[in-house]
Amino acid sequence: MYRAHTVSVGILVPVGVAYDYAADPAHLPEWAPGFVHSIERSGDHWVGQTTLGEVKLRFASANLHGVLDHQIELGSSVVNNAMRVIPNGQGCEVLFTAIQRPGISDDQFRIDLEIVRADLNKLRTLLERRHSTENSQ
Repeated sequence: MYRAHTVSVGILVPVGVAYDYAADPAHLPEWAPGFVHSIERSGDHWVGQTTLGEVKLRFASANLHGVLDHQIELGSSVVNNAMRVIPNGQGCEVLFTAIQRPGISDDQFRIDLEIVRADLNKLRTLLERRHSTENSQ
């Protein structure tokens, strides 16, 4: 087994609002700029320009359980990422579990976790601003 760490960020919007936004891969460059610069649909998958170069991405089908798992293919390497949106009072928690794969140093894993945390914080900021603006109109 490899080392794993889950990053969690509380967001003060209903769970459905967060899920609907985060489940749309087209939104990734807006809230995950630490990883995805641009993305477009290509048949049954998405192609993203990322910090790793061009990757294929596949996402969990829409579901009622808040599952946002996704698979990243870079050449012959495949990484499965577990991500969830779960209810928390009047808001929700967004969780991303990172696994330290072979060949990833402790320093690189720490940097990866910082990027995930920054991207989830960006997601929180975007969603809370949008939700606040929509509710004030």
